[in-house]
Amino acid sequence: MKVLKKLIKDSIIHMTYGRPSYHIWMAFLTVLMLVGMFCYSLQLEHGLSVTGMNDRVSWGLYISNFTFLVGVAAAAVMLVLPAYILKDIDFKQAVLIGEGLAVAALFMCLAFVVADMGGPARLWHIIPFIGVFNFPNSMLTWDVLVLNGYLFINLSIPFYILYQRYQGKTPNPKIYIPGVFISVFWAVAIHLVTAFLYQGLQARPFWNNALLGPRFLASAFAAGPSLIIICLAIIRKYTDFKIEDKTIKKIALVVTVAAQINLIMLISELFKEFYAPTHHSESAYYLFFGLHGKAKLVPWIWTAISMNVTATIILTFHKLRNNLNVLYFACILLFIGIWIEKGFGLIVPGFIPGPWGKIAEYFPTLTEVGVTIGIWAMGAFIFSILARTGIAIELGKLKYKK
Repeated sequence: MKVLKKLIKDSIIHMTYGRPSYHIWMAFLTVLMLVGMFCYSLQLEHGLSVTGMNDRVSWGLYISNFTFLVGVAAAAVMLVLPAYILKDIDFKQAVLIGEGLAVAALFMCLAFVVADMGGPARLWHIIPFIGVFNFPNSMLTWDVLVLNGYLFINLSIPFYILYQRYQGKTPNPKIYIPGVFISVFWAVAIHLVTAFLYQGLQARPFWNNALLGPRFLASAFAAGPSLIIICLAIIRKYTDFKIEDKTIKKIALVVTVAAQINLIMLISELFKEFYAPTHHSESAYYLFFGLHGKAKLVPWIWTAISMNVTATIILTFHKLRNNLNVLYFACILLFIGIWIEKGFGLIVPGFIPGPWGKIAEYFPTLTEVGVTIGIWAMGAFIFSILARTGIAIELGKLKYKK
């Protein structure tokens, strides 16, 4: 207990010191979080009527981000698997960064769900023995379980490793390796269960697609490691934590394969929707070409596809991929492209047109955008303090002194 208290105290002190650029970054995130809190206070006061959602489109920007971030959280397994199970030393440099990113993404996921529910006071409805948890029938129940379980795993494993290194001890593989194995399967489960939430809704033919689950995984393993590469590039530039080029290039290979598979699945879905269209294809027509003069999402989806295709082409060529500046650009393109495609391009069209053919378009309001920016800032804030503490322990700058 004494060591734990000292670790917490040392970590808090270390978080509050740094270069001017670090303080500017944290102050900037704090301002964005305050903006998000203000927008959320408006939502709490006036209800979800201040958002762009309505009776026909009941999931919007919040659930779009939730869906995307579940994939980002799951992508940490792409580093855990080769580092701890296959014992690839090149990946071990990036594992703690990936785990920290997964923790931040999971906190953002939970925050977006709370925002979409209208307020935290409604959470009691799904608390076992108090509300109606509806286990095991509800897919949403399973989603709550796997998300919180995955969050616990991604907090406990890095904490144990860092706690041991803080004391100058070597972590015991017999203690953390079983958790690593569990996290590998759990990571796949959290994203498949999220896909099943949509896939199991027979009344929404746009989501009722057998490819949805595998495509969720492919897009996650493209977007998640892309973000990890960007974070590693920033960390090795602004900190003393050395990350080899070959580590980044190995992760880039994972991104490349996942991006290629994701595009193949997209082509398969487009063929199914447009080669022999039925009335079930109307959602896809609305998304890609507009329907009855309604076309708010058309520019978004074509921008996303252009970004995905461009990034995948760049990554496919070995010479381009090995140029780190080009690689970073491709990763940013791919991350934004999948964020749009997996957000607006997946969630909103599932509601349009409605069951009676009514087209009620959705576009987020400034309040929704403000809350969303605040939650993303919160995630970046959490990741920044986790990465700063973890790197300090790894470098031996933060260690227990008796």
